Amino acid sequence: MAVTVIQGLPGNVLGVEAVGEIEDDDYEDVILPAVERILEQHDKVRVLYVLGDDFERSDTDAMWDDAKMGLHHLGKWERIALVTDHAGYRRAVRVFGFLMPGEVKVYPLAERDSAQAWIAA
Repeated sequence: MAVTVIQGLPGNVLGVEAVGEIEDDDYEDVILPAVERILEQHDKVRVLYVLGDDFERSDTDAMWDDAKMGLHHLGKWERIALVTDHAGYRRAVRVFGFLMPGEVKVYPLAERDSAQAWIAA
């Protein structure tokens, strides 16, 4: 697995950290079940998504799974914080962030603590 769940966050927050290459199994086995568990107990979900220095890329199937998950739970996303220094992902969220449901912010890796505080507030 290239995705691990970040522990110690409030019950309505899913924190994930990606390393290497994210594949569709990461969405099917880790992210989607975690989102479903949160939505069983909360009306909306917040996501802290960390793409650190060891992150390489998302494969095409994983990106498709991400889009399907977003559409399936449209209106259930309250906040999304992307934490990364990868310029392409930062730029994509800035350009297309208005299409994402909920409030979206992008943080550099050096501000991970600020992102975590914002997503949990």
